[in-house]
Amino acid sequence: MHMEVRVPTLGESMTEATVGRWFKAVGEAVAQDEALLELETDKVTVEVPAPVSGTLLEIAAESGATVEIGALLARVAEGAGAIGGEAKPDPAPVAAAAEAPAPAAEPDPPPSPAARKLIDEHGLDAARIPGTGKDGRIVKGDVLASVADAAPPARPASVPAVAERAQGEREERVPMTRLRRRIAERLKEAQNTAAILTTYNEADMSAVMGLRAEMRDEFERKHGVRLGFMSFFVKACVAALQEIPAVNAEIVGDEIVYKNHYDIGVAVGTGQGLVVPVVRDADALGFAELEKAIADLGARARDGKLALAELQGGTFSISNGGVYGSLMSSPILNPPQSGILGMHKIQKRPVVEGDDIVVRPMMYLALSYDHRIVDGREAVTFLVRVKACIEDPRRLLLGL
Repeated sequence: MHMEVRVPTLGESMTEATVGRWFKAVGEAVAQDEALLELETDKVTVEVPAPVSGTLLEIAAESGATVEIGALLARVAEGAGAIGGEAKPDPAPVAAAAEAPAPAAEPDPPPSPAARKLIDEHGLDAARIPGTGKDGRIVKGDVLASVADAAPPARPASVPAVAERAQGEREERVPMTRLRRRIAERLKEAQNTAAILTTYNEADMSAVMGLRAEMRDEFERKHGVRLGFMSFFVKACVAALQEIPAVNAEIVGDEIVYKNHYDIGVAVGTGQGLVVPVVRDADALGFAELEKAIADLGARARDGKLALAELQGGTFSISNGGVYGSLMSSPILNPPQSGILGMHKIQKRPVVEGDDIVVRPMMYLALSYDHRIVDGREAVTFLVRVKACIEDPRRLLLGL
């Protein structure tokens, strides 16, 4: 019995996808619910499982193909050895093939014209020159390399300093993934639509780092998750959003929609590109709940296991370029949101406290905002509020 594998429903407004990697080849055994292939959508990569245990009988859509919802992807022959039961090879032709002499090896492709000219000029034997071109073809660079190897040490100047490489080695062209195309579209949409402006500040991380160092082990023993920096910043942003609601708003037509919920997107870098899963109702979560939610979303984002709903509906976003070593940047908005906070690398710097110069672990903070909704005063006030909460995290615990 054959089972068809078709493109599943991918979510609201999703009508097509791109076939990514196939994990199985035709003729290979598969187990029920084992991943057969990946489908790339505008937002996530989705694994398509085998409906039954058996053998992959046919691949109907190769990697790179664009397929619509419900399109045929593959057929699976149900049951162990299913593919073998349909047609067994005649042993006689197999035996005859085994006794037949091996076919003659195909001749090597001729050298390229430029390579042939150099071979003749230097009186070289082409059979002794290893080819690095397609199918082992000798190219000009191979001949030059042989000339250089054969040249006496006293005359190195007669050999070109840099051997010419095959044209194919200089660049490689690959099609953009559907996710990468969608990222490009949304970023350009943000630039074309919003009036993006960025304001900067810096925060002394001493208090948060000291609190983490003091409570880290006990926190992890009790809650089963590490205490990171992100939960402090989510809490600080929620406090600032409650004070400056314009940063938690969006424009719909001729109206400004102010959100009374705080769904915070946390940017995660993956092999396929940047995705922003959303922590729902972050204002109602404690530090441990935030850390667990962020860790879970980040792990599943990197594994391509996120559901589409987990990437939609955020009201504000946070991006941490500091994990890659970024000292300062201007993050771009995640439309239709009107604000995004950029975190950066913690670096010890000299700062002035009173009349003294001291060394403190500092982080530059950047708030990019839509100036159509958010005034400069509101943006600066928002960032100052975040800075105050980070520099004195007791404010977060006491609601100050």
